[in-house]
Amino acid sequence: MGFFTTITFMDIIDILIVSYVIYKLIMIIRGTRAVQLLQGIVVVIVAWALSILLGLNTLQWMMEQAFNYGLLAVIIIFQPELRRALEQLGRGKIFTRTVSQEEKEVNDRISEVIKSINYLSKRKIGALIVFEKETGLNEYIESGIQLKSKISAELLINIFTPNTPLHDGAVVIKNGEIRAAGCYLPLSENPFISKELGTRHRAAIGMSEVSDALCIVVSEETGAISMAMNGQVVRDVKDESLISKIFEELKPNVKNKDKTSFWKRRGNQNG
Repeated sequence: MGFFTTITFMDIIDILIVSYVIYKLIMIIRGTRAVQLLQGIVVVIVAWALSILLGLNTLQWMMEQAFNYGLLAVIIIFQPELRRALEQLGRGKIFTRTVSQEEKEVNDRISEVIKSINYLSKRKIGALIVFEKETGLNEYIESGIQLKSKISAELLINIFTPNTPLHDGAVVIKNGEIRAAGCYLPLSENPFISKELGTRHRAAIGMSEVSDALCIVVSEETGAISMAMNGQVVRDVKDESLISKIFEELKPNVKNKDKTSFWKRRGNQNG
């Protein structure tokens, strides 16, 4: 109890600031090679602590020498990350990387998808893109070629370009990355589907019947864009509706809002 009674309000502020700075530094180095180096430093610290507890004098001396000269090595090794952090601090962004930045990253990824779909549509190149939501699609991801790639319009266009190895099949997007291409999807057996719709549309509808995935199809006959969800398909989706629906379904802050409004507005256009 004595310890807690000595903590002042300024101590709490101090702890909160340090915690926030550490959190921001972790966010900056996340996904970089600095993570592995940081893990190595943690191992050295653990070894140093154990050497003291167990009385291993030689190991303790080695660890202390590592600490004495390690600071310079850390500065050299982490130079790119330190420079990036200082640049962000100079721009005032290190303390403002919040949900809005995460939303921007999501928006950038969706924009890349829209860009690729419009390109494919104008040139009547067939495509089928599936966005995983709550229902896991690992079964279908494993049927294709694993990619785990950053979403880019260029990559999606290249995948669906005719006569390339991965053009025949679906691309599955999961957790903001292209997880696989050339995936096989279940075909819908709905007898009321229009005969005008080909295999891609049937696969999209079939996927939406067995999961909550959002599926986008580009017709290679007409270049028209369709979307399938909850076993329903909306055909000939215009650009603004496409953007609106993808944002509505995939943006984190509006993910669960008014999910059915678009479909109610457009109605069931099966067939």
